[in-house]
Amino acid sequence: MEDKAYKILAIQLGISGKRAKELIDRGIVYVGDRKVKIARAVMPEDTKFRVEMPSKIKVIYEDDDILVVNKPAFLDSYDVEATFNNAKLIHRLDRETSGVLLLAKNDEFLKKAIETFRNRRVKKFYTAWVEGVVYEEMVIDLPIHTIKGPKSISKIDKRLGKEAITIVKPNEVQGKKSKVDIEIKTGRTHQIRLHLSHIGHPVVGDEQYGSPTKSKRILLHASKIEIFGKEFEAKEPKDIQSYK
Repeated sequence: MEDKAYKILAIQLGISGKRAKELIDRGIVYVGDRKVKIARAVMPEDTKFRVEMPSKIKVIYEDDDILVVNKPAFLDSYDVEATFNNAKLIHRLDRETSGVLLLAKNDEFLKKAIETFRNRRVKKFYTAWVEGVVYEEMVIDLPIHTIKGPKSISKIDKRLGKEAITIVKPNEVQGKKSKVDIEIKTGRTHQIRLHLSHIGHPVVGDEQYGSPTKSKRILLHASKIEIFGKEFEAKEPKDIQSYK
C-alpha cells in the first residue's frame, strides 16, 4: 500500500497532516540520508521517516539596541524574529544557513543598522565546505540578477545584474572537498552560492547551484559580522567544523 508522504509521517508521529506537511516543507524530514522534498509524494506506507529538529537559538550578545543570535540551520529568519518580543530583523539568512543573525530592539537602531548595511559599512564573513580543492585566494567580481518567486534563483548577468563581490580564501582540504573562508562586500540573493558555483566550487549540498553531493543541508555558516565597531562571532556547528 502507498500514500502521500505527509500523511504517513502524520500517522507515525501522531500529529496533524498540516503539521507533518510543514515539517517536510521546512526541509527537516529524511528517509535514510535523503531529504523528503515533496510533501505529497507517494511512498510505501511502511516508509520510516526521520525528523531532524533545529538546534536551539543561542544568544551571542544583547544590549538595549541589538540582539545577536547564532541561528541554527533549518530555521527561517522570520521564525527567529517571532521568538523574541520587540525584536526586528536587520538582515536575513537562508533557511539552511546557520550563524550570526542581527535583530534590532528599537526602531531608531533598526533604521540606523539597515542604512549601515545599505552603505556597505558592515563586514560579513562566512565559512563553507565546497566541492573540489581550493588552492588559492580568489576575488569573484561578477554581477548578479535575481529572479524573485516562491523559490528565488540568481544568475550571473552582466547586463541586468547588480555589482557583487566575494572574496574566497582556502582553509582546509578533506579528500575532494575544501573548507573556505569567505567575505562578501555586497549582499545579493544567493551571492555566495552562485559565485562559488560559477567558479566550479559549489557549496556542498547545494543542489540548486550544482552540488552533486547529498547532504543534510547546504554547508554554509555565517561566521562573523563587524558593525558599529563591534565584532560578533558564531561558533561553528559540528557539520561545519569538519566534513564527514
